Amino acid sequence: MRNSSLFLRSGLTVAAASLPLFVAAGPAAAVSGISVSTTGSTVSVTTSTCTNVNGSWGTASLLNSRQANFAQGRQVSLSGSEKLQSAAWANVSPGTYTVIVVCSNGATAGTQSVVVAGATPTRTISATASPSRGVMGGVGGSSTDFGPLTLVGGGVLVGTAAVGTVMYLRRKSSPHRL
Repeated sequence: MRNSSLFLRSGLTVAAASLPLFVAAGPAAAVSGISVSTTGSTVSVTTSTCTNVNGSWGTASLLNSRQANFAQGRQVSLSGSEKLQSAAWANVSPGTYTVIVVCSNGATAGTQSVVVAGATPTRTISATASPSRGVMGGVGGSSTDFGPLTLVGGGVLVGTAAVGTVMYLRRKSSPHRL
């Protein structure tokens, strides 16, 4: 019985000690500097990340599922002011697309996937680290691409909780010994 109590305390201590690392790592992966929306067959993107260099804010590119990089997509220049820059594409056929914004200084402002449904106005925002190639399974804007460190941390916490629960229930069901 002593070993199981020691094991439980050790597991909980490790899980509690590692929690701040995973909580701190989570929000950094979820940050995206662009906002993408659709209205009918028009896709638009806005950002406040880019700065004006030599009269240019940067370029936005709309990629379909067969296009792999920024240069292959439909490119448009960003326009706007210091506070907000935007670009839009008209007559976009239905499908799943990836929008990439690259500022004039060469930095990527953000990447997001968007679904164009045709004549019905829709808005789907999903932050991704790279162009999406799979089916967007209905999670919409609530989907976030967490890194492996965050996922492993969550798995450790869930596993520790499950082991602790099993051990507690086994101890409660056994007769008490003096």
